[in-house]
Amino acid sequence: MAKLIFASKNEGKVREFREFLTPLGIEVVSLNELDNVPAIIEDGTTFQENATIKAETIAHAFGVPVVAEDAGLMVDALNGAPGVYSARYAGDHDDAANNAKLLHELESTPDIDRTASFHAVIVAIKPDGKRLVAAGKVDGRILREARGEGGFGYDPLFYYEPFDKTLAELTPAEKNEISHRGAALREFMTEFKNWWED
Repeated sequence: MAKLIFASKNEGKVREFREFLTPLGIEVVSLNELDNVPAIIEDGTTFQENATIKAETIAHAFGVPVVAEDAGLMVDALNGAPGVYSARYAGDHDDAANNAKLLHELESTPDIDRTASFHAVIVAIKPDGKRLVAAGKVDGRILREARGEGGFGYDPLFYYEPFDKTLAELTPAEKNEISHRGAALREFMTEFKNWWED
């Protein structure tokens, strides 16, 4: 089975990628399964820059095709914050602390102004440098309290009006259908075969 590294330790994201790529006969390996993983310095100012940094760092270290993704939440009332700092908004990858900080920052913001969007950018790089870039977005609103047990990150606070649910209340299939990552993955998959076989 062909192997591809997904440059993430987030098992939620890894699981979503495996659902798309395993049926194609591609084994998706996460950073949690590798030894001697180099430090990745995510100092980009956009999601695409950070995804590219991750992919290039890991491709250079292991010499195999790598897919990386960077995603985050942009809240209009906070001038696009937390943006590229979404995972470490209140510290390092602490979902509960990040959600608490977001609620605090928006405390005095009226419901009508709590609009937000999730963005995802996927960058795939082969050892020869050939790359593929895909992006996706979903619009919603930040609630005043968490709802739902599924998902991860800001999903329990992100309300998606067409379904009258937060992302954390959706089934995995529903979430893939409308999410920023689902949209980016669909775009990615339409181009993947050409990139993979070229």
